Amino acid sequence: APAHDLRTVAMNQPSRAEKFVLPDGVRKLTFTRDTKVANAGTYVVQKEDHTLGNIVRMQLHRDPNVVFAGYQVPHPSDNRIVIKVHTNKNSSPMQAMTESVNCLSEEVNSLTQKFKDEVQAYKSNQGY
Repeated sequence: APAHDLRTVAMNQPSRAEKFVLPDGVRKLTFTRDTKVANAGTYVVQKEDHTLGNIVRMQLHRDPNVVFAGYQVPHPSDNRIVIKVHTNKNSSPMQAMTESVNCLSEEVNSLTQKFKDEVQAYKSNQGY
């Protein structure tokens, strides 16, 4: 392709920072209670994609009090995810999400520690 075509493509491409830098005054997470269904609501998480949406959805499904959990990315150029949560009467969407995020955080911390331990063991065996 001619050089001028490549420049045009680069000019029209959005900044990579738009995918993950939260603008001033924009909240990372918002919650809206469902007015028609009890114990249901919608979270909107700005500047995230399928990576977070799918792992949070899967963690919510582990909770026996969660009746439904799903997420969507409204549009590929829209850098946010929408997570819907519906719980039974023994929980609430807020409680289910809080517990799920806490569990995921613990899992990540555990994996991080295991990785560090393995790196240290490798270095010890290699004479570092």
